[in-house]
Amino acid sequence: MPEFVLCRDDDDIRAAAALADEIWHEHFPGIISLAQTDYMVGKFQSFESMKQQIAKEGYSYYLIVFEGEAVGYFAIAPRDGTMFLSKFYLRREFRGRHFSTQAFRFICDMARQQGLESVWLTVNKNNERAIKAYEAFGMSVVRTLQTDIGGGFIMDDLVFEKKL
Repeated sequence: MPEFVLCRDDDDIRAAAALADEIWHEHFPGIISLAQTDYMVGKFQSFESMKQQIAKEGYSYYLIVFEGEAVGYFAIAPRDGTMFLSKFYLRREFRGRHFSTQAFRFICDMARQQGLESVWLTVNKNNERAIKAYEAFGMSVVRTLQTDIGGGFIMDDLVFEKKL
């Protein structure tokens, strides 16, 4: 069973950033271009960007740890009575082992404890594996969203939500 460990120091954040670089470059070919992957990892998933998100934007990063090894991570942030699940990634060899299901339950429990009404996230419209997982978690599409993230790139997403 995995543990969910709050990133408390620079070493933890560096571990999350290293996972981001690895997982994004493994998972996103065929969904977005390598150029967009590199851009998004640098802009949103680097050590520096994670530190800023924690310090200034209210994010909490967690490592998903199994048998002493960090195998994934997620980031959450309360927003207007809801919990925004901003990042949620597992290394390839740990997918399909229900770690994401257990992490999602942990996230929902945290949101309930904080009195929040739902958990929501954005996912690329072409990320079929993640979409199937979110549907299995009982989440539903509530809208579509296109976001200009700079660098000539657009995020073309579905917004999923689960009411608590």
